[in-house]
Amino acid sequence: MNAVLPQAAAAPGDAVSERARRGTLPLAELVDRATQLQAAGQLEQAVQLYQTWIAHAKGPLKQVACFNQGTLLSSLGRDADARRAYDLALTLAPDFPPALLNLGHLLERQGDAEGALKQWALVIEHTDPPTAANIDLRLHAMNNSGRLLETLKRLPEAEALMRRSLELKPAQGDVIQHYVHLRQKQCEWPLYQPVGEVTLNQLLMGTSALAMMSVTDDPAVQLLAATRFVAERVPKPAAVPLHTQRPPRSGRIKVGYLSGDLHHHAVGLLIPELLELHDRRRFEVHAFCWTPESALPQRQRLLKAIDHHVRLAGVDDATAARLIADAGIDVLVDLQALTSGARPAILGHRPAPVQVSYLGLPGTSALPGVDWIIADRFVMPDDCLPFCTEKPLYLPHCYQVSDRRREVAPRPQRAACGLPEDAFVFCSHNNTFKFTEPMFALWMRVLEQVPGSVLWLLADNATARRNMERAAEAAGVAPDRLIFAPRVSPAEYLARFQLADLILDTFPYNAGTTASDALWVGTPILTLAGRSYISRMAGSLLHAVGLPDLVTDSMAAYEKLAVDLGRHPARIASYKRYLAEEGRRSPLFDLPQLVRDIEHEFERLALAARAARPLT
Repeated sequence: MNAVLPQAAAAPGDAVSERARRGTLPLAELVDRATQLQAAGQLEQAVQLYQTWIAHAKGPLKQVACFNQGTLLSSLGRDADARRAYDLALTLAPDFPPALLNLGHLLERQGDAEGALKQWALVIEHTDPPTAANIDLRLHAMNNSGRLLETLKRLPEAEALMRRSLELKPAQGDVIQHYVHLRQKQCEWPLYQPVGEVTLNQLLMGTSALAMMSVTDDPAVQLLAATRFVAERVPKPAAVPLHTQRPPRSGRIKVGYLSGDLHHHAVGLLIPELLELHDRRRFEVHAFCWTPESALPQRQRLLKAIDHHVRLAGVDDATAARLIADAGIDVLVDLQALTSGARPAILGHRPAPVQVSYLGLPGTSALPGVDWIIADRFVMPDDCLPFCTEKPLYLPHCYQVSDRRREVAPRPQRAACGLPEDAFVFCSHNNTFKFTEPMFALWMRVLEQVPGSVLWLLADNATARRNMERAAEAAGVAPDRLIFAPRVSPAEYLARFQLADLILDTFPYNAGTTASDALWVGTPILTLAGRSYISRMAGSLLHAVGLPDLVTDSMAAYEKLAVDLGRHPARIASYKRYLAEEGRRSPLFDLPQLVRDIEHEFERLALAARAARPLT
């Protein structure tokens, strides 16, 4: 009987293939049969069936079969064959939007951004005017074009497409999220600008957890943004924690770092010494990452500091979680949380008994399965605790690790950077999405009150520059008092900080890595500490380095101190002298002790988890 079943099952397929060869198989039946083959995992057979049908069929709608075949070939990684299938579909029907859409995705995957944008522009053209039948295709093309344009830093074009998309369909959470963040990056103020029928409430509710940290220091609103994201986009956690289905842990404590940012990224720049200084007698260091591979020194240094490296690129979340559980990880450290490219569903499987959030999202993620967040008493006071789903792991001095081996280029001359030799130079080299209208207005008031002073900023994008120059002029400040620096190598970027007199911190999204960089090279930073973790980051660093008097608690106090320091450069010279003599010897940069403090907490939690599941 078992010998007969395969033959019986194969016969209908053979008959279908024969009818495809004769050109008598209807398209609907072809699609049904191919779908059955796909469901059975027989993708190559489905591809071949389409190929046979395409070669012999006559009549209309042949482009549909070509499109379906192209989609299958693309899923198999056969991009060249998929391209030929889409091209044939478009030869048969040049205005066939599904083929144009998929060809665009294929071209983007191959690195041809302009080719992708051209295909999606054709979709938009061929779906004008929008109808109930084509609106989804039109929105798909607009939204993907906007996303790709954003990555290409063509921000005004991206925003224009997002606006058109929202005018067609207001209820698009993803598009609202991108629209808001695009406006942040371009310093488009006021930030919440209604579009179409999208309400101010929808704009607020659509703001991502990370973007919300630049909007408000209210920890309740930040928690709301994180909770909404998790509810909408993160799968429900597994009923049974994965780590309980593996043998109890023993031996050295295994710490796993989970990230796609282990390269030249803010997190990747902070953690090399954390990985290098782990006590290998007691700890084994694993990294589970989907960072793009490169030969760049920062990437190679991070890899060298890891005992076991597991690539998760192309691995689904459930399999990734199993790999972590199979490795016997005691403490899993999530370095991304809800930031771009994160994979929070992995944590929902609970592959490790202890799961900790660190650095990637300086605040609550509301992620199920994340138990703890590394903090200190300043960055996370008791008032913050009700608005954080994670429990704090308090370090004695400062939450932030950094890198004492960061390379600093020779100090340049002010003239080489376009700075006046005798001016007081205020500086903010943070990303422009951290800039807010109230804080920029405050900076302009400071410039007004400190004659001859300038504000040194990063030339992140042309639109942001134009908007800031317009805002300066509206505030009565000559736009040429804003000096924009181009992006340079990391070593040169660090060296440039030495030319500034005072770093003006952003609020409510404080500087993190940037603040550490400035203090490392000996330049003081003035900050405003608010109510949330992220609005207290720079204050934590300043306390640890020994300069708590540069931490203010209100906009008025921040403005007054900035003006006082700008008018009395001798005080700046005193701060710089202190940082030169004592800064690098302070607890902020005592990396061996900081790593021991982190290890103490990891060991305590790991041993408690092991005691709960003793070896038998």
